[in-house]
Amino acid sequence: QVNLVESGGGLVQAGGSLRLSCAASGLTFSNYVMGWFRQAPGKERDIVGTISRSGAAIYADSVKGRFTISRDNAKNTVYLQMDSLRPEDTAVYYCAGRVWYRALRDREYDYWGQGTQVTVSS
Repeated sequence: QVNLVESGGGLVQAGGSLRLSCAASGLTFSNYVMGWFRQAPGKERDIVGTISRSGAAIYADSVKGRFTISRDNAKNTVYLQMDSLRPEDTAVYYCAGRVWYRALRDREYDYWGQGTQVTVSS
């Protein structure tokens, strides 16, 4: 059984930082592309970025230069470092996994975490 568990969300002031973690179990983590997505109230779920099996990350324009995705295959964990946070970053953040190849659409991911709330106050 595959499980993805996010942690690290919370309330932060604008300009602050948070680091989200997503711990994976029940899969061969190194075979999986991992993605971070977010969903704000009343909006669709959008991609934040993805990281390849080798550790190459790409980002949505809205977070480029502020967010960093990394992974530790030895710990079966993917991270999302969020700096210079803005109120518009407020959302539920999800990690997701799919085997082998990178994808940008949420429906292409096979496994999802339960989400963690990030709230940025102005």
